[in-house]
Amino acid sequence: MTRPLESEYAPDYQGYVGRVTEEEILPVLRAQPDDLDLLLERVTPERETYRYAEGKWSIREIAGHLIDGERVFGYRAFCIARGESQNLPGFDQNDYLLTAPYDRIELEDLLSEFRLVRLANIAMLRSLDEEAWARVGTANDDQVSVRALAFIMGGHVRHHMGVLKERYGLNA
Repeated sequence: MTRPLESEYAPDYQGYVGRVTEEEILPVLRAQPDDLDLLLERVTPERETYRYAEGKWSIREIAGHLIDGERVFGYRAFCIARGESQNLPGFDQNDYLLTAPYDRIELEDLLSEFRLVRLANIAMLRSLDEEAWARVGTANDDQVSVRALAFIMGGHVRHHMGVLKERYGLNA
C-alpha cells in the first residue's frame, strides 16, 4: 500500500495526512494507543477536566473527540471499502461534544475505549485487499479513499497529541 495522493481526499484533510510521514500506516495506527497512554499517564484526576482557555475542550473531551473521530473515520473506511456509493454524512465535532458525556468519564476509561475502537479499525483495515484500500467513496460531499482515511486517522491523533503537548503542557 502506498501513501494517498492529494486527489484522494479533501484539501481540509491535508494537515492530518501531512502529519504522517511514514509510508506504512498500520504500524502508525498500532503504536498510537500506547503513545497516547504515555502522553496522558501522568495527568492527575483533577487535571483531566482542565481547559487552557474559556470555550476550549478539556483533556477528557479531547480524548472523547479522538474516540468520536476514530468511529467516524473507521465507519467511513469500512463503508467505502465495501463499495458504498451513498454520500456518508459529515459530523460537527463541536455539536457532538455538546451532548457527549466525556467530562464525566475518567481519562483511563476513555483511553481504554479509544484503544478498543482503534483495534477494531486496525482489524478491519488489515483484512482489506489492494482494491479495497484504493476504493474511493463520498463522505461529507467530498471524495475520499480508504487509504486516505487510514492516514487521516493517524494524522488526526497526531494533531491532537500536539495540541495536548503545546496547549496543555503535557510531555511524554
